[in-house]
Amino acid sequence: EVQLEEFGGGLVQPGGSLRLSCAASGFPFKNYHMRWVRQAPGKDLEWVAGIGSGSGSETYTDSVKGRFTISRDNAKSALYLQVNSLKPEDTAGYYCAVGAARGRGTQVAVAS
Repeated sequence: EVQLEEFGGGLVQPGGSLRLSCAASGFPFKNYHMRWVRQAPGKDLEWVAGIGSGSGSETYTDSVKGRFTISRDNAKSALYLQVNSLKPEDTAGYYCAVGAARGRGTQVAVAS
């Protein structure tokens, strides 16, 4: 059974940073493309970033390019998202995802 658990959210001021983590289990993590997605209050789920299984190639939605960095540690079956220069519009629940599965999320709130 695929299990994904996110950590690291919180309340930060605009311009602040957080490091989100995701612990994965129940599948061969190193073989799978992983994603971070987010859902802001009242809005649809939005893809944020992805990282390949092999070379670990990274992709980002335009609104986070240059501010967010996705990474993975295959030895630990862990996925990370470093989020910098946070803006109020980044406020959302952040979820790690593989295939159709995603975790319960961690909340990020950006406010003065």
